[in-house]
Amino acid sequence: MSKEFNEALGKFITDFADGGAVRHLAATGMSISEIQKHLDYPLPREKVAAIIWEHYVNTGIICLEEPKSITERISYVKEQDKYGKISMRRVVEQIDASDKKYIKLDFGKQLYKNKTAFTERLEGLAPEDREYVLTMPWPLQDVYHVLDERMQRIHAYLMR
Repeated sequence: MSKEFNEALGKFITDFADGGAVRHLAATGMSISEIQKHLDYPLPREKVAAIIWEHYVNTGIICLEEPKSITERISYVKEQDKYGKISMRRVVEQIDASDKKYIKLDFGKQLYKNKTAFTERLEGLAPEDREYVLTMPWPLQDVYHVLDERMQRIHAYLMR
């Protein structure tokens, strides 16, 4: 089997086994460590963070481009025809995000530039907020994050 196939199969199995639970618990505001404690079997912190990242990007909590007032959420629905054939249908949902406030973040750049200095700068954050910043797979580009309660705490701490 090819490396790509094995990676895709591993991702599918992880998503099937715990992806829904991770997304649900992330939506309730749980930290990565708290989510790990609620899972039926151990899942590495980085995998939990990757599932959360993908979920946040798909739901508009994190935007890789400057957010627009109307965004699209893409999901797939499993359907079965009258002969029993199963297929997946792509569903595009228009979401009004005009009431959401976003904050521009460059955590990926800061971690890449000087991880030690950035980590030290985060020392006074609550453990779950610090874990969020240090564990999520931030890209080396600016991203936009919904200014929720967690981001308000992190932003207030970093701006002091």
